[in-house]
Amino acid sequence: MTLPPFEGFYAQHRDEVYAFLVRRLGRERAEDAFQETFLRALRAYPKLQHAEHLRAWAFTIASRIVIDEHRRTRPEADLPEVPTEEGRPAFAELEHLADQLPPTERAAVVLRYGYDLDYADIGAALGSNATAARQAASSGIRRLRKEIT
Repeated sequence: MTLPPFEGFYAQHRDEVYAFLVRRLGRERAEDAFQETFLRALRAYPKLQHAEHLRAWAFTIASRIVIDEHRRTRPEADLPEVPTEEGRPAFAELEHLADQLPPTERAAVVLRYGYDLDYADIGAALGSNATAARQAASSGIRRLRKEIT
């Protein structure tokens, strides 16, 4: 199978690659990553031996850019101001329970139930994603339930 012109390759895969990058990086950071993906593809395109798996090849490039972007920028999460009742912040009620949890689970539980952050923000604070944050919080709650009963 021979290589199609680069313009054809680009037109066929640009929307999918862009959507992937938006999901992984957010719309703002996806723009630059999208341009970098197809710039790298353009540079390497003449060296390709065949046209098999071009879609997978484009997603591999995009995935590596996402990884590089996450390595380069560590999220800095600013924790919100939490209203206090009787001089104690809301998360203080959790500290005696969460002390025995592993660090990631403890952080996920406190940020979710003490600060009422959503999982995307918790994932950013922990340097991961919303799915991992949800799993850590869920695992922490299961451990707490076992200890309580």
